Amino acid sequence: MKYILVTGGVISGVGKGVIASSFGRILKSCNLDVTSIKIDPYINIDAGTFSPYEHGEVYVLDDGAEVDLDLGNYERFLDITLHRDNNITTGKIYKMVIEKERKGDYLGQTVQVVPHITNAIQEWVARVAEKPVKGSSKPQVCIVELGGTIGDIEGMPFVEAFRQFQFRVKRENFCLAHVSLVPLPKATGEPKTKPTQSSVRELRGCGLSPDLIVCRSEKPIGVEVKEKISNFCHVDPDQVICIHDLSSIYHVPLLMEQNGVIEFLNERLKLNIDMSQRTKCLQHWRDLARRTETVRREVNIAIVGKYTKFADSYASVVKAVQHAALAVNRKANLVFIESCLLEHETLQREPSKYHKEWQKLCESNGILVPGGFGPRGMEGKIRACQWARENKRPFLGICLGLQAAVIEFARNVANLKDANSTEINPDTAHPLVIDMPEHHKGQMGGTMRLGKRRTIFADKPSTIRQLYGNPKTVDERHRHRYEVNPEYVPQLESYGMNFVGTDVDQNRMEIIELRDHPYYVATQYHPEYLSRPLKPSPPFLGLILAAEDRLQIYIERGCRLSPRQLSDASSDEDETANGVSHSFAALKLQGSKKCTSTSTCTTTDNQCEPLNSLVNGNINGLNANDHTLDNDNDGACGGSRLD
Repeated sequence: MKYILVTGGVISGVGKGVIASSFGRILKSCNLDVTSIKIDPYINIDAGTFSPYEHGEVYVLDDGAEVDLDLGNYERFLDITLHRDNNITTGKIYKMVIEKERKGDYLGQTVQVVPHITNAIQEWVARVAEKPVKGSSKPQVCIVELGGTIGDIEGMPFVEAFRQFQFRVKRENFCLAHVSLVPLPKATGEPKTKPTQSSVRELRGCGLSPDLIVCRSEKPIGVEVKEKISNFCHVDPDQVICIHDLSSIYHVPLLMEQNGVIEFLNERLKLNIDMSQRTKCLQHWRDLARRTETVRREVNIAIVGKYTKFADSYASVVKAVQHAALAVNRKANLVFIESCLLEHETLQREPSKYHKEWQKLCESNGILVPGGFGPRGMEGKIRACQWARENKRPFLGICLGLQAAVIEFARNVANLKDANSTEINPDTAHPLVIDMPEHHKGQMGGTMRLGKRRTIFADKPSTIRQLYGNPKTVDERHRHRYEVNPEYVPQLESYGMNFVGTDVDQNRMEIIELRDHPYYVATQYHPEYLSRPLKPSPPFLGLILAAEDRLQIYIERGCRLSPRQLSDASSDEDETANGVSHSFAALKLQGSKKCTSTSTCTTTDNQCEPLNSLVNGNINGLNANDHTLDNDNDGACGGSRLD
């Protein structure tokens, strides 16, 4: 087993997680099995009770673990499935050691940070590194990211543990990459290397010497700056890599690869990479990064949330929208709307903000209402759901978004005026959303319905089921305490709300759809957690396609994208393409019969001949089955079909 430890300098928040993920992406492209571990030195057992404003979103794994959002980066970059033990916290380590002490495992010894805590850390890392994360094969490389910065008092036991660990696994199996900021003050315009020198000095004082120094900067740094860092930090100039601000995080692995990371790691860790296949490394990733640069047309998606002041609060939602937009060759323009500003109280208190937020909502091509907790902003989410429903605007609700959509429909369509959630109003006359039996009101951490659960599709027409590829079931990750009250389901369905997905016991409502709407879908689960750059989540893909008025064509093609749908055609060209596609579908239903219906054609048979030629598969002299026109192997991402 090979280990790559990634540490941070004196300033946090410089993209250490993305760089750690990029190491994994590079090695995986070289046909190596890679896993990752994130270490968070805080005392919390997990991230489940964190405020979104402090640490960003809480990411949920298959096994129900609530973890740091960096593990989401690892899963998306590497397309692997991590487990709760892939996230280590100080709280977990101390809890394990204290429990062992209580059981008498230490035979009366004085339990200390060294060696008991440091040994526990090393044993945890070595054990988890061997655990498969893709299929049954054992990983060959483990990327370990140490959160925080070097010198933090809470991180010192982990630094000491890895000082010992490098000798335990031997030098040829351990590599240290140190990420540090190289600021560029506007007053001087000169890159400053002192923060990097200080953090490396601190790191070496702890007994760890970096093999690679990854410098984060606003702009590319020159050779003379690299040589200066080399001289003061005891590394070769080739071991100093600059990662400047890029237009997309997908370019980070490519820039690292251009700086010779593959060659260095192959030699340093004896990875035995087949260098004859060197040019094929990162080829798919290179194509993905190129597409992010060539997309011209935008699609405006409004995210109506409660924590919009901090974009990382919805990190996975943002990534999922971007994955889906890129799949159809569009650039997602995300418009964050604070839900409480859509409420009637804001109109009286701050009318300018009220009208500004509503204008942003009205100008969007699609509306997304993500999850959240608590009463603040709930009425604003409900009003956004109502506007999307009444104005036929493509809509996707997630978790609390589904609950808001159900409450809105009950109030305004089913005439249950006092409909509400018991989370918002425990005394409501019509509790459309209720707490689940497993919800423990006296304890907050780890008491929700968490992790991957199975959803059973109902035997009825469903857009979302078609987007998934018409399976009988689908497995998605959950994180919620409240659910739709099943007692109201028949009444809501009688008014036109379709509950098209339930849990395996058919008691919990998982997916809703509305009839006679371009796209009005909401899920109790969180589909964003399983979205990948090369395999977007179907609910998000449906939202983007509906926002571009292309969903129906996509479904008619068996949920495959045509080359025209993947193009950046102008709006006039799109309208022409849509018209031809609908005409083609209508004529195909008639087979070889002549066009005689006045509702379809009001001209003579001779004037219908050009359209009849479409049925026969000829368009402007090209065969409609030609590979250049329609490649059945092209999926939503230009790769495999979504199934």
